[in-house]
Amino acid sequence: MPTRRVTITAAHGAHARPVAELVRLALEHPAPVSLTTPDGSVVDLSSVLSVMELGLAEGDEVVLGTASSPDAESVLDAMAGVLAPHG
Repeated sequence: MPTRRVTITAAHGAHARPVAELVRLALEHPAPVSLTTPDGSVVDLSSVLSVMELGLAEGDEVVLGTASSPDAESVLDAMAGVLAPHG
């Protein structure tokens, strides 16, 4: 299963706007995408409420994962970019 370990650098953590973008990307992907927190909580990224309830903050480290598929790497890269934007 492809994964990405990401330290959240988005200002204000995973608030409504980045979470909405993660869910949009997850819903466009043919396989479920999950997010795992350091304490082992796992949520399906197709649910805005499930992700918001985690209260992810700047500096938190998470793991994104999905089933192998031709575009798995690109969707994980896009999601990592939402949580840890460059520049």
